[in-house]
Amino acid sequence: MDFPANAIMMSEALRNKEISSSEILLNAFATIDHSEANVHAFISTVDRDDLMRQAGDIDKKRANGLALPPFAGVPIAIKDNIAVAGERLTCGSRILENYQPPYSATAVERVRDAGLLIIGKTNMDEFGFGSTTENSAFFPTHNPRSLGRVPGGTSGGSAAAVAAGYVPWALGTDTGGSVRQPAALCGVVGIRPTYGRVSRYGLVAFASSMDQIGPLARSVNDTRALLGIIAGRDPCDSTSLPDVFTTSPRPSRPLRIGIPREYTSNGTQPEILDAVATVASLATQLGWDVCDVSLPNTDYALSAYYIISSVEAASNLARYDGVKYGYSDPAAATWEDLVVRSRTYGFGAEAKRRIILGTYVSSAGYADKFYIKASQAREVITGDFHAAFNDVDLLLSPVSPTTAWEIGERIDDPIRMYLSDVFSVPVALAGVPAAVLPVASDEAGLPIGLQLAGTHGSEDLVLDAAAALEKKLTGTGPE
Repeated sequence: MDFPANAIMMSEALRNKEISSSEILLNAFATIDHSEANVHAFISTVDRDDLMRQAGDIDKKRANGLALPPFAGVPIAIKDNIAVAGERLTCGSRILENYQPPYSATAVERVRDAGLLIIGKTNMDEFGFGSTTENSAFFPTHNPRSLGRVPGGTSGGSAAAVAAGYVPWALGTDTGGSVRQPAALCGVVGIRPTYGRVSRYGLVAFASSMDQIGPLARSVNDTRALLGIIAGRDPCDSTSLPDVFTTSPRPSRPLRIGIPREYTSNGTQPEILDAVATVASLATQLGWDVCDVSLPNTDYALSAYYIISSVEAASNLARYDGVKYGYSDPAAATWEDLVVRSRTYGFGAEAKRRIILGTYVSSAGYADKFYIKASQAREVITGDFHAAFNDVDLLLSPVSPTTAWEIGERIDDPIRMYLSDVFSVPVALAGVPAAVLPVASDEAGLPIGLQLAGTHGSEDLVLDAAAALEKKLTGTGPE
């Protein structure tokens, strides 16, 4: 039996009774059993018997003609920093290795209300610290497109689960590029929504002023559909946006696409620059205007991001002290000894690096020099985006300077690793939406993804443009 490749096709086949949810699950299990020993996308999976019972209930209701949500019975994977009640929530860290939350994230509740079946929790860099999913405390995830290479991070497990065909879509999170970069490296679609578009309730915090849950999927329209399920105001998250303020008006004239000059440097892999030129040509064929623009303070973005995010991370990770929940060292003799022992064992090298950096740059005597300056730089960078969007509707750029690199190639060189985020972090600092579309492959056959960014609340416009380009690139368009 040929199984539908994406969620919209699955939904249509289910409604037409061409296939059952139970059959979709069994196919997913078979695909996982065949490939997961090499890919390692999941930290944990949900009990299969329970999933089959859920699928069977949905199939019976559908057979009896009961009304169901359109995507009821379609499977999904969830990144392991998003709470699912009763399932492990490790954040890729030993300090939470056996923690089970008593509640689910708002995004998860909305996924379940839509009838989606959660197959498992996906691997990630510890607490979101990394760009390769090698910083997981448990094992690295491998890129399904080339098993010796990284899938990107920190949502590498979610991107790999989609790319490997385990699920048609997954939830990831994006702080500085953790949905977009894995999407680009694994050859799938992903979107970072406007900050506040999706509730952060139940998302374990890394950098609270930038964290956002976002979908990864096999097509633009699948990505749009999943975003529609999880987005919206949530009284449990004071930073979530009122629905009335989340949509930006669409222009009535042809789109104007800007290509930031600062993102097309000689340090970028030539094939990625060629892909930018190819997509710019396709945009022109669609009748859109394409021009160069400038984001003049881009050079400050990476430093500002790593200072601000590390300060917020150090604050957020202070709660893991071995007292309230998580790993607690049983050999500790005193409270202070308990905290030191628990955090020393529980946190990996990159988490410790971020805690030390964040504590240092926010400490007395240094905050003015580092943290406050970084915050001021963030305001200037955000102003660059606002100025650009006065002239253009969308920005087209690379996501990563290179395609996927080999596992182990950069893990011992944190500066080189951080530089891989150079094109993804400015969007996060500005809090604007950006979608990633796979557009080409390099000479080694590795995926090249590019990002389209828009002004606050312009997800519909971003996804409309991505869908139009997807249709031109594939010659058929999404189902």
